[in-house]
Amino acid sequence: MHEASTERLPTSRLGRLGATTARHPWRFVVGWLLVTVAAFAVAVGGVTGQSLFQRLQSGAPSVPREAQQGADLLAAHQSQGTSLLLQVKGASFTDTTAVAAASKATAELASIPGISAVKSPLLLPQGVANPAAAPLLAGGTASSGGFVTSAELERGLTSEQTNAANAAVRVAYDRIVAAFPGATGQVGGGGPLLTAITSQIEVDLRNGEGIALPLSFIVMFFVFGGFVAAGMPVVGAVVSIGGGLATLFGFSYLLDLDASVVNVVTLLGLGLSIDYGLLTVSRFREELRTISDRHGPRRRRRFNPDDTVLATARTMATAGRTVLFSGLTVAIALAGLMIFEAQITRAIGAAGVAIVLVAVLVDLTLLPALCALGARRLLSKGTERAPDTGVFSQLARFVQRRPIPVIVASLIVLLALAVPAVGIKLTSSGPELLPVSSPERVFFTDLAADYPALSAPDVTVAAEAPLATVQSWVSSSVTTLPDVESAQVREVTGSLSAVSIQVRGPALGTEADGVVDALRSNRPAFTTYVTGPAAQQLDFIQAMVQRAPYAAGLVALGTFVLLFLMTGSVVIPIKALILNVVSLGAALGVLVWVFQDGNLEGLLRFSSVGAIESLIPFLVLAFGFGLSMDYEMFLIARITELHRSDVPNDQAVSLGLQRSGRIITSAALLVIIVFAGFAAGQLLIIKEVGVALVVAVALDATVVRMLLVPATMTLLGTWNWWAPAPMRRWHDRHGITE
Repeated sequence: MHEASTERLPTSRLGRLGATTARHPWRFVVGWLLVTVAAFAVAVGGVTGQSLFQRLQSGAPSVPREAQQGADLLAAHQSQGTSLLLQVKGASFTDTTAVAAASKATAELASIPGISAVKSPLLLPQGVANPAAAPLLAGGTASSGGFVTSAELERGLTSEQTNAANAAVRVAYDRIVAAFPGATGQVGGGGPLLTAITSQIEVDLRNGEGIALPLSFIVMFFVFGGFVAAGMPVVGAVVSIGGGLATLFGFSYLLDLDASVVNVVTLLGLGLSIDYGLLTVSRFREELRTISDRHGPRRRRRFNPDDTVLATARTMATAGRTVLFSGLTVAIALAGLMIFEAQITRAIGAAGVAIVLVAVLVDLTLLPALCALGARRLLSKGTERAPDTGVFSQLARFVQRRPIPVIVASLIVLLALAVPAVGIKLTSSGPELLPVSSPERVFFTDLAADYPALSAPDVTVAAEAPLATVQSWVSSSVTTLPDVESAQVREVTGSLSAVSIQVRGPALGTEADGVVDALRSNRPAFTTYVTGPAAQQLDFIQAMVQRAPYAAGLVALGTFVLLFLMTGSVVIPIKALILNVVSLGAALGVLVWVFQDGNLEGLLRFSSVGAIESLIPFLVLAFGFGLSMDYEMFLIARITELHRSDVPNDQAVSLGLQRSGRIITSAALLVIIVFAGFAAGQLLIIKEVGVALVVAVALDATVVRMLLVPATMTLLGTWNWWAPAPMRRWHDRHGITE
């Protein structure tokens, strides 16, 4: 019979939750097992008829402003839907038998249900000899042996009708290519491009997890010195991934989820789950050993379940509190994305908040239950408390002896890394998101090179005026603008015309931006909507910049309140915000240096597009801020515990760094592994996020947490804990101290 523990259980809600999970661990484990199986079955298995990856979309980020309004106006009067294109190379137009067979197969395309129009030089009178065939011939000439055929689908088709039409078109395309001996064909279009991107995301997600989870387990095995302890955070991460994917599946019915959303928020949930699991399991082992040691050698030889309940309750009252505060901080950082106008940022923000809450819930319920079940194995060699002196306390004392030089040197390094961010350029890639060797990217690269006349216009104007009026305006005002190469007008309806403008330089270059600005600055007498890739990009950036101060204010206020509730200080939150801004600036600078400037292309296996994807800076700032505050919470929570125990400031900083430094370093290493796994993926936008967050976490866990935080806290001394008297009194009554 075991002796009952005489030590008092924590009375906080988290402490009571920990005691409950320790007394009934199987209920929580079985419950989460059922939830996880169901989540993976729904999100990945497609038991509802569609998997999450089949419900994803892709496209340039947009906001409901002029460019989107113009695009929607023109789309509302468009009879065709998407197109499936065929590029043929090596065709001989002098082979009359082959031309006749190919022409017959091409004509049959129009009879396929769901096809509204077919374009091909083979269908024109006189065939390739017709001058109108030039835009559909490679290089504009029949001697090149290349031509393109387009089958346009009707609008409003169901997914089943679209799939059937595409399948029939592909069969016909195969007959066209086969008609020319030795010819080759490529099939592509918006639909295949989206499929390629979403498929690549699924592959990158699977490969990223395949790299991250095993390596994380190996690292945690060395951290904990045992398989059981190392496996617990990994189990928590797998459960969180399942819950996160199921959450995204639910969101896909409420919001249009971009294909990149899944990897971005999933990797965040994976990293946080491992972080929180590491902190919880480590603190549980520490509490369990402390309780066992107090009973003396005789008691230590026997395992007491009451000790497990007490250790779990204490773990939740301390580490659980830190996890809760950290999760709320990350959630606030992601909630800032929901302030922006762009639906994609709102989707990422909402889905990210949900996944963070799933990770926190898993850590507060499943992890304590696993710890309770494995307590006997966890109470073994390697659970002795870390000494109060060691590498991290020595580092702290080194910094404390020379805080000003350390602060100056650290800031110089971070600011130097941030310099390239000043020249950041933003873009919205399409096929360029895929690897250079991807068939879909090769298709669009060849299409742009061989058939420039088929390229989408760089700038489009939707003009609410009769055709003649618009033509007069175009000839007098539009074609005279610098950098405008050509402008063509077509009638959409009797009162709506579309102007297609080709610009010197790339579609998202400075020349196109200048044309958009000029058209918007000098409006004609009738209503116009300037749209197109450059206009969409300008609207998106302008909308993001306008809302950015509000998002930053929300995040700063929420973070300040949480840190104040934890510490009772107004100085610590302000210092944390400033240091995080500097470190995130450095991460953005490295991102620009690598991806925009094209450094490390060979090592990271990507092709630079000369700019950064327009979403990335906002995602890096939101996600990086949340992760930075994650480690801030880990460190400050320990220092605050010691400060409340009347430990002098400098000693509290040194001892707090010693007790949390191993966890912060291990957690950062694990998160770096997670993000590096995704940085090794093929999709450019995911690679950019992965690299940027690897840099952000590495800088935060080393330069900021290990150098700047102890240096600034030493320099400030007792001012670290200052707050105005009214706020101090309020915190004494209502602050969260346990």
